[in-house]
Amino acid sequence: MAKALGIDIGGTGIKAAVVDTGTGELVSERLKLPTPVGGTPEDIVKTVVRLLDDLGGVEDAVPMGVCFPAIVRNGRTMSAANVSKKWIGLEAEKMFEHALGRDIHFVNDADAAGYAEVRYGAARGVSGLVVLTTLGTGIGSALIYDDTLIPNSELGHLQMRGKDAEKRASFAAKERGRLSWRAWAGRLQEYYTYLESLFSPDLFIVGGGVSKSHEEFLPLLHLQTAIVPAVHRNNAGILGAAALAAPVPPASPAPTFETSAR
Repeated sequence: MAKALGIDIGGTGIKAAVVDTGTGELVSERLKLPTPVGGTPEDIVKTVVRLLDDLGGVEDAVPMGVCFPAIVRNGRTMSAANVSKKWIGLEAEKMFEHALGRDIHFVNDADAAGYAEVRYGAARGVSGLVVLTTLGTGIGSALIYDDTLIPNSELGHLQMRGKDAEKRASFAAKERGRLSWRAWAGRLQEYYTYLESLFSPDLFIVGGGVSKSHEEFLPLLHLQTAIVPAVHRNNAGILGAAALAAPVPPASPAPTFETSAR
């Protein structure tokens, strides 16, 4: 069994578990600690070290992947979403490696979630371009072409009506505006139609916590591209970070599902 440790750093919580990278199953307890208030580099690194200590028994030889809510370029965090602005421009990968005493694979959180869907979820076995979007406080995104991750897409910041798309179409925007599912779906229709015109994808995957309520809004969308809910929600970052740290061929046949457009 090939194993890797995945750590998912978010604005409200930091989660970690050991993953069987062949099957995508957790082979340890999933631990979670609150993200420190303010989200400063020093405090978050200390929390990650504590999580690793709490897991216990994770050999140094086990690869480790860490995903983070920022653009990640050559190990640097070039943005900061729901964490301290002190992360911007920081050599974060080196900082984590120094504190943890081991090499890591460091990646954007939405990219990790997208890769989890390729290896173990709704994008498995899908050729061509897959676009994953996470609808939450903002809109995260991942682009995958023929199983290859194209990092740092940041499609939540595309302009819609003079604003970042996530200001109008995220789940937080729905809640702020007290929008009905149908009214919110109207905004999503505009957003995904725009993505279609730019990328002509083969599949959309919708992640984020709201994807558990996908029956409330996905049937209201009318697109040329098939759109399906993500399989992995709370564990997506952990799975994707671990898989990217220790990629191995899938151990079982890919599942089949209907990909015809709505």
